[in-house]
Amino acid sequence: MINTPIYQIDAFSNELFGGNPAAVMPLPGWLPDALLQSIAGENNLSETAFLVATPELDDADFRIRWFTPTAEVPLCGHATLASAWVVFNKLDWPHSIVRFQSESGPLAVAQKPDGWLELDFPNLAFERCPTPALITEALLGAPDDAFFVPNDTNYMVVLKSEAEVRSAAPDIRKLAQLGNQGLIVTAEGEHCDFVSRYFAPGVGIDEDPVTGSIHSVLTPYWAKRLGKTTLQARQLSARGGELRCELNGERVAIAGQAAFFMEGSVQLP
Repeated sequence: MINTPIYQIDAFSNELFGGNPAAVMPLPGWLPDALLQSIAGENNLSETAFLVATPELDDADFRIRWFTPTAEVPLCGHATLASAWVVFNKLDWPHSIVRFQSESGPLAVAQKPDGWLELDFPNLAFERCPTPALITEALLGAPDDAFFVPNDTNYMVVLKSEAEVRSAAPDIRKLAQLGNQGLIVTAEGEHCDFVSRYFAPGVGIDEDPVTGSIHSVLTPYWAKRLGKTTLQARQLSARGGELRCELNGERVAIAGQAAFFMEGSVQLP
């Protein structure tokens, strides 16, 4: 019998029951992939993050992997932020920065003086394309042009207003036919620089409450469009979340807060 700790953190919120909940499980070593996927399915949160310490590496402190209830994903912001909170607050970490190695390369998280956690994420390229028919059919009022994010298997559509983003009601069953490709919906904000929502039913997430990783695309897009490199963002899900974003060349800083919900242990055969 294996006993391993598990934590649940609400990321991108300073209050419980806001932001996006993530499970975080530090492990002494990697379990079989099928077991990791089963654990994530049992947790039934948008992501479960698994961490393994990497003392053998000079450029990383932990290896991190992320699983939705149905699939492993290449990049996840909120579960990385939640993982950093666990490292800083539950693992007796002596430093103000923790470095993760991931499928998407190196990711660092810094603990800022005001308590916010700042992710150092890649600046993800995107390319304009005709809006796929599945998206046009699923989302009333979808524009003719969209953007494809090849390194994160997402499409992004830009709507005319915050109100359109807030009221968007895509056909989830239709979007699920995109498979592992999610849909980012965004617009200029009324009380912040930009707003967004994110749908990925093909990987078990009908709507993600707050998605840090999509801001690796949203930040460079809105930085260019608005002519500024420091931006305030809000994700308009029912739970909602606030993010501070900054474009730093080939990297994007994405900052948020976190609220501790619970901890326990998982017993595995």
